[in-house]
Amino acid sequence: MTTPLHTPRTPAGAYDDHLARVLPRAHEQRVWVPADGALPSLFISHGAPFTLDDPQWLDDLFTWAQSLPKPKAIVIISAHWEDAPAAITGAAAGTPLYYDFSGFHPRYKTLPYATPDATGLARRLTATLSPVTTVHERPDRGLDHGAFIPLMAMYPAADVPVVQLSMPSLDPAALLELGARLRSLRDEGILVVGSGFMTHSFAVFRRPDLAAHTKAFDEWAVDALGRGDVDALTDYRHKAPGAAVAHPTADHYVPLLATIGAASDPRSATSTIDRMIMGNSTRSLQIN
Repeated sequence: MTTPLHTPRTPAGAYDDHLARVLPRAHEQRVWVPADGALPSLFISHGAPFTLDDPQWLDDLFTWAQSLPKPKAIVIISAHWEDAPAAITGAAAGTPLYYDFSGFHPRYKTLPYATPDATGLARRLTATLSPVTTVHERPDRGLDHGAFIPLMAMYPAADVPVVQLSMPSLDPAALLELGARLRSLRDEGILVVGSGFMTHSFAVFRRPDLAAHTKAFDEWAVDALGRGDVDALTDYRHKAPGAAVAHPTADHYVPLLATIGAASDPRSATSTIDRMIMGNSTRSLQIN
């Protein structure tokens, strides 16, 4: 991620205000218990460091998290990590973040998000996936910005264990299957999150007229989800209008397939965030 789209007066100043306002509520959030039943799976349009300068985006993410019980742990798949076979981030408490962006104010690379020890989660995740794939731990790799930026807004107390899982490929069917392997974790109070972007076009920054394509793609995805048409969502390159503009590469789309795979019924998808920003859809979804 390079070249910021704007330079705020105070880098991450909106995030500073967010922390001051919501931390007491974050600490008091009720923790998931088995009687709550399975947590939903989530798809988050995660933005870039400029999310931390958008008060509405921060508030929308936090309000969403507050509408759910606080998870026991979080497994997150980000658009920014492809590694095969499957790999997981370091599980030790306070593993340093992976600041995988440049061209922004240096402050963005100093903001911490020191999550608790996730060794138990890493073992549980490895056991879940080991019947079908080898899982490697990358102890020195922390959460990348597709993981830590939305979580900084949603769980600002940094009190939930988190492990990031790599995408072994960008094949939509493979990500759908990967998500399905994670489905049982939801019954244990583990939140499964795919983090990408509903549309991810840099071309639309230069040519605003291309927003018609990103809007058409976004509307198509909502319709396909409502019909439970997983085959169409998997074959989006051929089925979706505007796909070449909305997703010139697959990386920010396929986390959606992981979310769908982890869900029980794609038709239950509800949009928790629905805004167009700089010509792209930030639509984020909750699926039971």
